[in-house]
Amino acid sequence: MYTAGLDAVQTYVTWNTHETSQGVFDFSGQNNLPRFLQKAKEENLLVILRVGPYICAEWDFGGFPAWLMKDNLNIQLRTTDPYYLQPVSKWLSVLLPLMKPFLYANGGPIIMVQVENEYGSYKACDLNYLRNLRDIFRYHVGDDVILFTTDGAGDNYLKCGTVEGLFSTVDFGPGNATAGFAPMKKHNNNTGPLVNSEYYVGWLDHWGQPHSHTKTEAVTKTLDDILHMGANVNMYMFEGGTNFGYWNGANYPAYQPVPTSYDYDAALTEAGDTTDKYTHIRMTISKYKKLPSIPIPPNTPKYAYGAVHMKFVSTVTSILKILSPNGPIRSKHPLSMEQVCQWYGFMLYRHQFKKSFTKGLLIARGVRDRAIVLVNQMNVGILSRTGRLNLTLNVQAGQTLDILVENQGRINFGNSINDNKKGLILDVTISNEVLVDWEMFPLNFSKVEDELLNSVILGSTEMKKNLHGFITPSVFMGQFTTPKTMKTMADTFLKLDGWRKGQVFVNGYNLGRYWPVMGPQNTLYVPGCYLNPYPNLNTVMVVELEQSPCNTQENFLLDDPEQNEVNDLLMEYMRIQYDCSVMFVDVPIINGTTPH
Repeated sequence: MYTAGLDAVQTYVTWNTHETSQGVFDFSGQNNLPRFLQKAKEENLLVILRVGPYICAEWDFGGFPAWLMKDNLNIQLRTTDPYYLQPVSKWLSVLLPLMKPFLYANGGPIIMVQVENEYGSYKACDLNYLRNLRDIFRYHVGDDVILFTTDGAGDNYLKCGTVEGLFSTVDFGPGNATAGFAPMKKHNNNTGPLVNSEYYVGWLDHWGQPHSHTKTEAVTKTLDDILHMGANVNMYMFEGGTNFGYWNGANYPAYQPVPTSYDYDAALTEAGDTTDKYTHIRMTISKYKKLPSIPIPPNTPKYAYGAVHMKFVSTVTSILKILSPNGPIRSKHPLSMEQVCQWYGFMLYRHQFKKSFTKGLLIARGVRDRAIVLVNQMNVGILSRTGRLNLTLNVQAGQTLDILVENQGRINFGNSINDNKKGLILDVTISNEVLVDWEMFPLNFSKVEDELLNSVILGSTEMKKNLHGFITPSVFMGQFTTPKTMKTMADTFLKLDGWRKGQVFVNGYNLGRYWPVMGPQNTLYVPGCYLNPYPNLNTVMVVELEQSPCNTQENFLLDDPEQNEVNDLLMEYMRIQYDCSVMFVDVPIINGTTPH
């Protein structure tokens, strides 16, 4: 960034990573915001801090912690609702005093602090809420820093997006810069500098849609216009990022979860590498200021560690005691994930049929967001909030119904942000009868590798018996070592040919979601710091939800003649054979084939 001629780095603060559990604050490791601010200062970069508490950023729930919904599912976010404003005040009373020593007036790098984010795009238009935030910020940071807002480049956005005492800025992408700044100039009475707080040099992706691309020529032309006007500009995103773990958000009204990669077609890639766009942006900036007389840092080394053979460990349903060690929560009706403090990931809902049904129509309109349906651990279909929400079943009294629900990411933008409950949020019916008496298993796949690996080493027959595990949600594991001569672990990318949909962990780090059949992302970014040097082993754990490449066609077929339709699908899928492996490669694939 510095060698490109940038003066400052702008960054969000994600409330939900710092306070994942209410009242427990974490500023360590990846969450070490003070260290980030100090590092920016060491690199001669100023900082524009986007505190929120709402940030959007295609981040889960727009940065809000999921526990906000636990005790009040009808909470009105981004308003003066006390159920919302009280925890916001508490959070800011922890964060802002921690940031105060880093203000520019105190010798630190922070020159501006953003209050809320694009509030003018939200239906509430609660200006008293903004005034409350403004006063909280001023109380904790004082008067020696600029507090500002960011909104779309339109009069209607600025009308509800800011209040007195906050400097108003706008955001827009390539196009007419004069028109983009016009609402800001009008709102600020032609006083103060022109600021584009989010100049879009790329754009986000959604699963199932082609990778976004913004032409470099359009980016640099408008950038040239902005700089020629003497305006200020923040490029969003200048460097791409990664939605590790379960942190991706989703857009709406058509529910569209964001992939793990947030490369954004940015000037610097997800792995921090320079691009042709970076070179041209740097050239444009050089027309208006002298660039630092230091070389551009080289791209970090990448390495193809090769194939890792994977072994089937168990179906998810066979290891519930490991994945849900506290046992099930019991309730007459299904409870949402938030109600049982399962903030992210997966939850398994279990019901035992009290009577038999022939061609019974199972309906689950409250699936949030995608579910694998099992009867006696047999996969009978998939339900999704964006697709099918019913299945026709033949079941016997006493059989077990399991519905494994995946939270695919909470809505992060727009008026539907209050509708973010996950799991089964409505009753499930079959042949118009409400199913009651449920067990709910919150699943935790983090830090279980050692226990599962020991089971593999010991040859646990209980885990290996269930061949149906190859078509139901299952866990696979493999190990590898890095080259003996490699002193510093190089970044790499994990490719999952033949795997369909799931979650991947490397040495306990949750890399995120994979879904290559939807695309456009086909590889997952693996930072070198996640890997162990030789001779230490590296462990890969794949949680495959639908279909794996790890067996032959015969082993996939089901004995139940009622499952002929499933068998036909499996036969079609298995015409393409893959090794039971994953592959570490040195080139990312984030622009793969998509169905749309």
